[in-house]
Amino acid sequence: MTRGKSTASTDAGNKGTLQADRRARSFRIGAHEIAARPLEPGLYLVSTPIGNLGDMTIRGLETLSGADIIACEDTRVSRVLLDRFGIATRPHAYHEHNAERAGPKLMEALEAGKSVALISDAGTPLVSDPGYRLSQTAIEADIPVIPVPGASAPMAALVASGLPSDTFLFAGFLPSKDKARRDRLASFAATEATLMFFESPNRIAACLKSAAAVLGADRPAAVCRELTKAYEEIRRGPLGELAARYEDESVRGEIVLVIGPGSTPAPSEGDVDLLLAKLAADLPAGKAATEAARLTGLNRKDLYARLLALKAISPEGEA
Repeated sequence: MTRGKSTASTDAGNKGTLQADRRARSFRIGAHEIAARPLEPGLYLVSTPIGNLGDMTIRGLETLSGADIIACEDTRVSRVLLDRFGIATRPHAYHEHNAERAGPKLMEALEAGKSVALISDAGTPLVSDPGYRLSQTAIEADIPVIPVPGASAPMAALVASGLPSDTFLFAGFLPSKDKARRDRLASFAATEATLMFFESPNRIAACLKSAAAVLGADRPAAVCRELTKAYEEIRRGPLGELAARYEDESVRGEIVLVIGPGSTPAPSEGDVDLLLAKLAADLPAGKAATEAARLTGLNRKDLYARLLALKAISPEGEA
């Protein structure tokens, strides 16, 4: 009789353990609980919503609920997301202040064949966060690194800005000091791509003022604030106009600043003549004109005619 009770007790304990493990390996959407599929060992870079939790992908939920370990920037922020979808796995902190200590522990787990899901507080990990170092270390150790795409603040801002999206450059945060910020902006002045920067609400007015001075007050831009959240705001207009609007305005929330592409100034006539002369010294006239057109973006036919004219008035041409 005692053995029977002991066996029944053991069976009940095993059943409870299995049920607990099943809950840990599942997620919930509404009233529906969904079992997570087993994950292969590796580092999973899981994108999370930038505001609206409804933007979480099903694959992301499967990955978070199936992972052996969840590493995150702030466990309190991540716990809100995990609780929303019924994911019981306890998150572990991994951020810039503990990366030296937490990183090796995560690598030990990866090398032991565990699956690790890495998330940031919002958006796609490795974009302006310390996850880059962990990813690089895993790659060097020949450990699979698997992206699980989803929400991204720069991409959301880009498509909402109304500015060209065929070529773009995300440059993170600008320096906080005005001189360094202006120097950084100047380095992008002629970049023929839409520019995207993260900015803090406390610095957006100063940033816009610097950008208008360096890149031009007429350059089109968009200030995208609190994307996907209840107080989402997108203001579009020339940099000078936006700088004036934010000069005395107190703002809150996360901001992505999007600035329209610049252009390379057309070379002067003297510069074109010097380039043609240099190319013609080593190439036939036709090929020299073709190369000059490639380098300057100018019309090849016009450049060929200009080269012939230069040859005609040169000492060699007169001879």
